[in-house]
Parts: sequence; structure tokens; C-alpha cells
Amino acid sequence: MFKRLLVPLDGSRLAESVLPAAQSLAECFHATMVVFHAVEQDAPATIHGDRHLMNAEEAQTYLSDVAARLARPNLMVETNVHAVTEVDVARSIIEHIAELSADLIVLAEHGSSGLRDMLVGNIAQQVVQGATTPVLFVRPRMEGAPAFTCRKILIPLDSTPIHEPALPVAVDIARACGAALHLMTVVPTPSTLSAERAGAGMLLPATMTAVLDLAQRGAVEYLQNTAARLRADGIDATATVVRGDTAQAILTVAESASADLIVLATHGRANFDAFWSGSVTPKVLSKSEVPVLLVRVRGEEAAR
Repeated sequence: MFKRLLVPLDGSRLAESVLPAAQSLAECFHATMVVFHAVEQDAPATIHGDRHLMNAEEAQTYLSDVAARLARPNLMVETNVHAVTEVDVARSIIEHIAELSADLIVLAEHGSSGLRDMLVGNIAQQVVQGATTPVLFVRPRMEGAPAFTCRKILIPLDSTPIHEPALPVAVDIARACGAALHLMTVVPTPSTLSAERAGAGMLLPATMTAVLDLAQRGAVEYLQNTAARLRADGIDATATVVRGDTAQAILTVAESASADLIVLATHGRANFDAFWSGSVTPKVLSKSEVPVLLVRVRGEEAAR
């Protein structure tokens, strides 16, 4: 599935947090890693405590060093420097997706506002909004990125076809890496309903409770059938339905299931207005200890 991974770097140790995950996935898929830097106009002298790459020559030297560090007999690493100074780094990344034939973008922290900037705003948000290519987010770590091995993948679903494009992506990764899949669906409780449905829940609490209980039974059947279909196709698949707040439930299940990767569907709207509710994706990204892969979906979803 993935043949070319685009890995933007800015010269900082935080940005390099993506490298173990990118390298591992590239090896699983026998893909090429393209380490990339766009020279930024009026760039700061330092970024995240490290010297910022100031010109094309410096960037090329840095990327060549990264490529040498990543070198493996079964891994191809290319370097690419966009030498024309850019005001809009996100646009440069998006434009290079097609130019470099990239089918996965791997991002850590970029921008000047610290960790929060990576998660819910600026460059990362613009890339998700502007690109249809899947984006893998890796949590930056000043102490150095840990080794990454994809053994179990968490794939949240909500029983609707609009979000199932994330499932075949997770299946392809599971096949390539020899990983197991853990499917999950979150059914709200009356107290964790989205704003769109909270009013109805307050007016008709008994009816809403019955509706949610029915949704839970439907979710159990859906996940059991999906997991059985995957197992019949040779994929190690388990499933669980939980009740409560969607984002917190995803994080809790990711930890309890020892997930190495979360695959999420997203509409890529402004402020990461994603599936189930507008707050799910940024909450998961801001707190997840494991990489999160966002897969763009098309179409409209019903209010929840």
C-alpha cells in the first residue's frame, strides 16, 4: 500500500521523533523514505532548542546525515530540499506530496508554538485539511524517540460505511507488519452525548437511554461480524464495544490493549472537526502516547 513516505524535518530532535516509526513502516512495506525540508523564509535561528536549518546547503547536509543514519540494506532513503524560500511551509509539504509521489506523510512538531501547535493548529492542521493522503502523527519526545514495532493496531469504527475507509488501511498495515487488529466502537452514555443530541437526551431521557442501549447491541453485532470476516481472511482480529466519552475511551482502550498504532478516520475540517464529534481527533492526538494515523474520508456524517 505505502510505497513512498514523505518525512518533513526541520533539523530539530523533536521532529526526528518520527524517524523510528517511519523507518519501521517503510521496512514493513519495502517502501522508500523521502526526508524533506522546505527552506523557510525569515526562519528563526533556533527551533525547539536546536539550530534551525537556514539555507538549502545546510539542509542538504543535514538530510544526507539523517539518510546515512537510517541506512539499512532493505531500506531506500532519499533526500529532497525545496530550496526556494517558503512563507507557507504547509503548502510546500502538500505540493510535494504529488511531486514526490508520496502516499503517506509522517509528521512531528512543526511551527513555532510548541507541542500544541503540532496537534491542533498551523502546519499539521493545514496539511490534514489540504491533503487527501494519510498522515501519521508521532508524539515528539525531547529524550529521543523509542523504537517502534507495529504489533497491534487499534481501529475505532462507528458502524457506518462513511468511516470504513480507515479499515482497509489498517488491514494493509496489519498484513505488511504481521500485526493484530483490535476493533472498537464507542457508544455514548446520556452524560457523554454530543452537544447536538444532549438537548434531546434531557427532554426524553428514557427514550434516549433506550436508543443508546439499542445502539450498543447493534455495535456489538457489527464489530463481531467485522472481526469474524477479518479472521476468515487471515487477520488476527478482536473487538470491543465501550460506553462513555469517545476520545477518552479510545485512549483507554489503546493503553489496555497495548496498541502500537491508532488508525482514525477524519473529515479534515477546520480545527480537526473529525468523526463522532469535532473534539475527538485533537483530544486523541494531544494525549496519545502511540502514533496516530489519520485517514481522510469523504461525505457528510449525521449529527451525534
